[in-house]
Amino acid sequence: MEEQFSEECVDSGIHEECGVFGAYDFDGNDIASTVYYGLFALQHRGQESCGIAVSDTNGPKKNIQVHKGMGLVNEVFSSENLEKLKGNISVGHVRYSTAGSSTRENAQPLVLNYYKGTLALAHNGNLVNALELREELEKTGAIFQTTIDSEVIAYHVAKERISSATAEEAVLAAMRKLKGAYSLIVMSPRKLIGARDPFGFRPLCIGKRDNTYFLTSETCALDTVGAEFVRDVEPGEVVTLTPSGIVSNRELCFKDSSKQARCIFEYIYFARPDAVIDGVGVYASRIKAGRFLAMDSPVEADMVVGVPESGNPAAQGYAMESGIPYGTAFIKNSYVGRTFIKPKQSMRESSVQVKLNVLKDAVKGKRIVMIDDSIVRGTTCHRIVRMLKDAGAKEVHVRISSPPFLHPCYFGTDIPSEDQLIAYGKTLDEIRDSIEADTLAYLGMERLKELNNGLPYCDACFSGNYPIEPPTQDIRGEQG
Repeated sequence: MEEQFSEECVDSGIHEECGVFGAYDFDGNDIASTVYYGLFALQHRGQESCGIAVSDTNGPKKNIQVHKGMGLVNEVFSSENLEKLKGNISVGHVRYSTAGSSTRENAQPLVLNYYKGTLALAHNGNLVNALELREELEKTGAIFQTTIDSEVIAYHVAKERISSATAEEAVLAAMRKLKGAYSLIVMSPRKLIGARDPFGFRPLCIGKRDNTYFLTSETCALDTVGAEFVRDVEPGEVVTLTPSGIVSNRELCFKDSSKQARCIFEYIYFARPDAVIDGVGVYASRIKAGRFLAMDSPVEADMVVGVPESGNPAAQGYAMESGIPYGTAFIKNSYVGRTFIKPKQSMRESSVQVKLNVLKDAVKGKRIVMIDDSIVRGTTCHRIVRMLKDAGAKEVHVRISSPPFLHPCYFGTDIPSEDQLIAYGKTLDEIRDSIEADTLAYLGMERLKELNNGLPYCDACFSGNYPIEPPTQDIRGEQG
């Protein structure tokens, strides 16, 4: 997924929390530059901060070097500071704060020096019991440097390591206390460990290039560094990468796989289209969503368009199924970065207009089917519909390749509370009127199971059926 200028990114809508990437070169070569390119491929999963920690498995055990900062991967890292990161084992992270403040202190990987040595940790997801675990540690004298739940995980791994024979046993023991979503990469002085929560909310996979093993959030990062996909880490599994191969522990895997709960929005929006998650191609899922919209919510029109970039695959699917020509209606400004200066309220220019422009000749006098992956608050969707009509579109029919957002997420997605969601408490007609569309339709809930080939999934943001009891207070403003 490239940086996206649809509802989600243009108007402070939904974002995924982060991406993780780890590497272990068993031949002893420096690995930081490879991790840099891996993080570059995961930039869509987090644009606020990033970092890389490295260690030399043949050097002193307490010598972890780390560089991290606020901004995009190519803003934080240079050839000079990458050159200083010497070591053959590494873990990297890109972050978008679903919660917890956006500060350098909260950037990952986190590095801890403790009784048994050092560890570096990168985490994707959110814990629902982070506050209780944090309070428990604080009562024993723990002092926290961040406001993120990832530090709670790191502390528990370090604490368990004191009484565990191996680092992987410490990770497993810590996991027994964690409730929520977590895909982890833990770097100890001599091992690289990957762990995925039993529900499998967030993806994690293993790759290999020559004598180097990788752990990462998405397969597209493996492609970028020239690695072959080996397999996904199973929900509940702990894997340890060693020179002799992959050591696996599946003690925490559900015996009943139907309890698993992969985030369905990975397939709809979060993951890059060229990623494959648990054997399911993301691009194919999005094409399917568009086909289903055309089957279930047809309309007479002259052209199908997607809101770049996330709406494009579903728009292609809609066009394939309906026979209505697929076209380009929007030109995006590719040079607008994450930190562009947003126009003040008093200015006529909106964030949408700065990032997106309409091809007037393409839409004038035409009936347009506009496909996007979701509507959060509705303000941006309304602006884009208005832009199409101002450019001369005769009709604008909005089709959304997900069901309506009705509930917040506590598992690593910053979907806001109900009162900020346009679909909450409104009828379909009321939503349609508020965005000034001629017609509006969402993907049906019954279609979700077909997007990821029947794998068990979490759809709590649409249905309110949480696989884990949600916290009694909204933790997302404090942890993340």
